[in-house]
Amino acid sequence: MEIECYLSQGCASEDALRKNIAAALLNEGMEAEVNFHRIDNSQAVSLGISGSPSIFIDGKELQPTGNIGLS
Repeated sequence: MEIECYLSQGCASEDALRKNIAAALLNEGMEAEVNFHRIDNSQAVSLGISGSPSIFIDGKELQPTGNIGLS
């Protein structure tokens, strides 16, 4: 499994997100490659990212908002 996490430059949730993902993987007895990316709004728009943080599991967004970009 591959988990990609996209966060805005000012997003303060990275530490909590790291802990929550690690706890969930441990609880489920699963392993995953987890990557964190700090992006700006133009990168978010070009990637189709909707908000910060945005989490993708195996290429599928976990909770899409329907809005594109970080603002």
